[in-house]
Amino acid sequence: MRIAVVAALLVLGALSTVEAERPAAALPPQVPAAERVRLDPIVKNASVATRMELERYGARPATFEYLLDHPEFATYVTRALRAARYRIWRTPAGLFLDDGWGAHGHFEVVHAQPGMRVFFAQGQYEQRMLPDLAGRAVVVLEYGFHPGADGRPTVATAVTAHLALDGRILGMAGRAAAPMVQKNADREGHTLLRVFSKVSRAIEDNPQAVYDRLRALEGVPRRELEEFRKLLLRVP
Repeated sequence: MRIAVVAALLVLGALSTVEAERPAAALPPQVPAAERVRLDPIVKNASVATRMELERYGARPATFEYLLDHPEFATYVTRALRAARYRIWRTPAGLFLDDGWGAHGHFEVVHAQPGMRVFFAQGQYEQRMLPDLAGRAVVVLEYGFHPGADGRPTVATAVTAHLALDGRILGMAGRAAAPMVQKNADREGHTLLRVFSKVSRAIEDNPQAVYDRLRALEGVPRRELEEFRKLLLRVP
């Protein structure tokens, strides 16, 4: 869940990011040729490109990947734990994300395999004192499970994002907005790390309490809740 949310948020929240250490302008070789036609121009002509690696933290592979593959349900978990305000729901145009702080738009998983997800998104980031930032993004999420010092599984993750900003917006406010946009990006990065930590600790420390809070939340899909309960509580 933590990564489902961060991947989705970075796809759209990347609209608030300025260039840091720029990664290579290339898609993973595993991305199908049909998708490359659409994604390559974004990656190669990105206005912004960044890569973020997160320190390992405790995560059960089964629950981690279930929530990664069920992003709508994952946002119920973050809200049940009061870890974030994210909401994801399905529309005729696909999945829609609203982070609760100004970033929103459509996104989709264009490639999935063990240890990797590739996302495409189109949306905007609304700002109070500056023009809204709009664009398209490609985000690659990489993750791997490793035994921790106590033998329990941990996960290492990395997210690479390439963003093509709307040309008009970039011309009007790109340079002038850079300091404020950087501040927003830094704040968002720290917030995401706190979300990962809070949700991870909750699941590892007391899975029954996580389930109880999730079950009490209005609107939680019952089928996914039961599937998650079996994974969370290790019910046969």
